[in-house]
Amino acid sequence: MERKMYVDKYYMTEVDSFEDSIYCHHAMMGESFISEHTHEKGQFLYTEGGIVFLRTDEKSYFLPARHYIWIPGGVRHSIHPSSPEVVMRNLYFPKFETDTPFFDKVNIYPVNDFLIEFIMFTNRWTGNIFPVEEPKFSIAKAFKLVLPEISQTELPLALPYPKHDKLKEIVRYLEHRIDENISFKKLASAFDVSERTLARLFQRELNMSFIQYYTILRMLTALKLLLDDKLSVNEVAMKVGYSSLPTFSNTFNKIIGVRPSEYIKNKNLLF
Repeated sequence: MERKMYVDKYYMTEVDSFEDSIYCHHAMMGESFISEHTHEKGQFLYTEGGIVFLRTDEKSYFLPARHYIWIPGGVRHSIHPSSPEVVMRNLYFPKFETDTPFFDKVNIYPVNDFLIEFIMFTNRWTGNIFPVEEPKFSIAKAFKLVLPEISQTELPLALPYPKHDKLKEIVRYLEHRIDENISFKKLASAFDVSERTLARLFQRELNMSFIQYYTILRMLTALKLLLDDKLSVNEVAMKVGYSSLPTFSNTFNKIIGVRPSEYIKNKNLLF
């Protein structure tokens, strides 16, 4: 019987114990969330067996199957998995002279077969890896060095938090009527504001247009629904307001990087 390793919520105090070490931690969550925290080292996070929401002070990120998230050191965040059964694969890296601006921002990237093999290779590592431990340290360092080269496409799998009271109401309105395909004109009318004012509100407060925000919201909702095996791709499309399956599939592919059918197939392979 396979032994299940659960997250020790105190392991995070060990991440920064040694400034120059690379810290590795693979474990099942075993709990509903990891509370808000920060660490000096940058974090590579890949998950299996479910989806993960990661929240920072500014945004809510959605980490689906076959993607990883990079979290720079010093960024306060909390982790919320879809299930305690989710397995987290974490590598925490100190700064190197070779670091590029790639490592300065939170972002989500798709994972190719090469990186999956590399991730699974790290499964044999636990705890601190020190510079004197060769060739282990060089291999672990190479893992970080290769990330910018194979992560050319950052995915907008995040939505900023609205701070404006009116916009908070508008976002809740959209979330509760995700299946209605609400037009910009209808939204402005529902909240008794001009389309010009509403457009400015989205751009000023969220740094994106209404259509950008609404499209990402619908695709992130679709990702959640696709994890339910009882729903077909067509049913999911309808639940997020798309009457045309090809349009939904094309939009999903543009935002997520794969078509819905491919996402389901990849999910079944990894979960």
